[in-house]
Amino acid sequence: MAYQPIIATLGYVLSPDGASALMIHRNARQDDLHYGKYNGLGGKIEPKENVVEGLRRELREEAGIEALDLTLRGTINWHGFGKNGEDWLGFIFVITRWSGTPLTHNPEGALEWVPITAIPTLNLWPGDRHFLPLVFSDDPRQFHGVMPYEDGQPLNWSYTLI
Repeated sequence: MAYQPIIATLGYVLSPDGASALMIHRNARQDDLHYGKYNGLGGKIEPKENVVEGLRRELREEAGIEALDLTLRGTINWHGFGKNGEDWLGFIFVITRWSGTPLTHNPEGALEWVPITAIPTLNLWPGDRHFLPLVFSDDPRQFHGVMPYEDGQPLNWSYTLI
């Protein structure tokens, strides 16, 4: 069977001092697969978009801001992550400069500035704790990982730095 993942972006918008990240608390819709969890911003790539265009569009839609400086930190191949066991391929970014005033909420939930040091204490997807240290690391190398999921839980985590 051919590998046909859902292509998506995940962005972590940093505060001007770099100490906090803008997180969405997915608390608006109880039927949301992510309900109750905190996450970065982003979503599915639309046809004819590249990943940077897709992330910029998602940041405008979800937070009302325009990304000015962003860095690709890595990619993750999430096998079996979706509601029906779909595979996802995510492009993970850090946004260090942006314009506009971030929204306080959107149709998916509340937007909150969270100190980077406090992010691991939030209600995250269990696998996020594996890759978030790489996202916020001072190491400039990109990571490219694989994290298969089953029944909403990661089975393992492996990655390569380049």
